[in-house]
Amino acid sequence: MARPRNNPGDLAELPTELRTDRPKGDQIREILENLTRSLAVGTVLPSERVLAERFGVARMTVRQEVDRVVAEGLAARRPGGGTFVAEPRPSRMLASSFTQDMINRGITPGAKVLEHRVGAADEDLARELEEPIGTPVLHLNRLRTANGSPMAIERTALSLHRYPGLDDIDFTEKSLYTELSTRYGVQLGMVSASIVAAPPSPGDAELLEIDSTTPCLIITSAPRTATDQVIEFGRSIYRSDRYDITVAYRAT
Repeated sequence: MARPRNNPGDLAELPTELRTDRPKGDQIREILENLTRSLAVGTVLPSERVLAERFGVARMTVRQEVDRVVAEGLAARRPGGGTFVAEPRPSRMLASSFTQDMINRGITPGAKVLEHRVGAADEDLARELEEPIGTPVLHLNRLRTANGSPMAIERTALSLHRYPGLDDIDFTEKSLYTELSTRYGVQLGMVSASIVAAPPSPGDAELLEIDSTTPCLIITSAPRTATDQVIEFGRSIYRSDRYDITVAYRAT
């Protein structure tokens, strides 16, 4: 029987004391990890104060381990609502469509178009797209969701010289890569990307419904077609507390 989602995890399930032959922080983290795996999604975990008092440790020690469990995606924080068991976070292959990847995992993908405009490529963007300066470009920014929950803000630019008419498509419900494949015969080839961890801007944090201190993954990429043409140049931000990026490579 599922536990009430708004009740903290039962203290009866926790050890009454910590062992003396192992670091206290490691033990607390294992206890928290086990709790998140045994309780229903949405169940509130015991507070930092309660855990610190139960195990006789500093509250900062507990907070550090809670931070690690949140970073692992096993728990999440809700402003004013404590820490709770998180939904399992999806993992995405870097060289794949967000839409198809979510569908493959039984998750409903969604998108809210934040910006859809045509502009001229400046020197830097023209270099990234390998097009002449002044080439008309579609700037497409979307808030991506999984089962209605904000997951990422994808920002990309595509050459309208290479993909004429792309700016006429409403990408609220359509997959960018499905349209590129069906309309323009695009076949994904090599993907190179830079991935760094960084906090979101205040605006991005509000859109992603996270605290401005929550680590995020900033991904800059310029995927190519099977014939080595640049498809797009993107710089996107993903919630690292809800999302994993998987990179596959061949060792040589």
